[in-house]
Amino acid sequence: MQHRIAQFLVLFSLTLISTAGYTEPNVWNLWKQPGVHAIMRHASAPGFGDPEGFTLGDCNTQRNLSASGREEARKLGETIRSQGITPTAIYSSQWCRCLHTAEELNLGTVNALPALNSFFQGRGNSAEQTSALKKHLATLKPTDKVLYVTHQVNTTALTGIYPDSGEVVLFKFNPDGQVTVIGRVQTQ
Repeated sequence: MQHRIAQFLVLFSLTLISTAGYTEPNVWNLWKQPGVHAIMRHASAPGFGDPEGFTLGDCNTQRNLSASGREEARKLGETIRSQGITPTAIYSSQWCRCLHTAEELNLGTVNALPALNSFFQGRGNSAEQTSALKKHLATLKPTDKVLYVTHQVNTTALTGIYPDSGEVVLFKFNPDGQVTVIGRVQTQ
């Protein structure tokens, strides 16, 4: 009996939320639609911001994923694959916790995209980086299905959503530069 309860909890550990007037009961089907992309906040990384002495290329100087954060990312990647979703590209912030989240998802080659780097605590520029991300989005083909792994501040600046750790926000990008959120996948 306990084994069945554990299986049930694992199967339903992801909360799926549909937003913006979409009535699709299965958010995974929204992600499969043409022109839908995903932006996610890195998985669980204990702490707040980055420590003094932060260096971009040195994970030892950064706040990193916890063991449970790595497991969250692996489980999310398994679920994405089981739903038949295959991103055409995966882009990540250059911060180690984002790169490691993207790698643990195991969905394909991870490409660093500086526009996804955190601008929290004055480390970058919100307006410039969000504009650069929108310019990148404007280059995508209608057949692309891209996953972006980044930070809370970047996700909020692009979508208006304040995501939990590991949360995925599904969105469409219009040629006029407008972002429309159509769904959310929460892992906690």
